[in-house]
Amino acid sequence: MDMNPKQVADRARQLQDQVLPQLDEARQNLVDMNHRVVSFIRANPGTCLLGAVAVGFLVGRIASRR
Repeated sequence: MDMNPKQVADRARQLQDQVLPQLDEARQNLVDMNHRVVSFIRANPGTCLLGAVAVGFLVGRIASRR
């Protein structure tokens, strides 16, 4: 499977054309998820604080066993 530089460049462009739309979609999904999480935290700060304390406690208990 010996390819010349032009074939390699063409293949790279094809891969880029396939991957870029997927990356853009993934980026947009992450932005949307971030907005939802921030909205939830602003609407429920106490719940989020209690959850963070609980997770911290569990991680501390697991880490102290080692």
